Amino acid sequence: MADAPVYNKTTTANPHNSSSAKFLDVPNDHLDVTRAAIKVVEVVLSFVAFICEEVIQTCVSCGALYFFEFVSCTVFLFCLLLLVLLATTFHKKVGITCWRQIDFFFTLLAAVFFLIASIVFAANNEGSELEKTAIAFGFLSAFVFLIDFGLIMRKGNPLKKSQETPDGTTNQDGTEKEPMNTTENENV
Repeated sequence: MADAPVYNKTTTANPHNSSSAKFLDVPNDHLDVTRAAIKVVEVVLSFVAFICEEVIQTCVSCGALYFFEFVSCTVFLFCLLLLVLLATTFHKKVGITCWRQIDFFFTLLAAVFFLIASIVFAANNEGSELEKTAIAFGFLSAFVFLIDFGLIMRKGNPLKKSQETPDGTTNQDGTEKEPMNTTENENV
């Protein structure tokens, strides 16, 4: 007892401590590594398109420029938010359960609006190098969003809900594969 320390450790390290929990959550149910990389490319391209548009000093037909500015800025901000939510553990804390549907609609709308804004801006500009660069990045962004949309659809349509039967199997139309209580129906 003479060799025993006066003070003993009262706490021990917990390997499952919340501070050691991982912050990034890729791959997860909503975002795999490939789609996470594509989302990063979408953020970068939409940001570059927005910056190129912002640097333009003069415009003859400013409506097309302003529409392109609105689309590129909005898509950049929402894509960045979606990437942060889906690539981290924050998506579990928000309380939203329909992430696939949100990602589906956002990606489709971003592709369509970037395509429309790029076409309109390409038709109504002065032809400066900055405008051409912004338009090129707009079309590139639309193309990458369309690729991402294709990857979403490859996993199946997130809008189509299948229903589960009592034995745990699923039918697309929601009907049961085998009727319930077959023994009771046979005895009648």
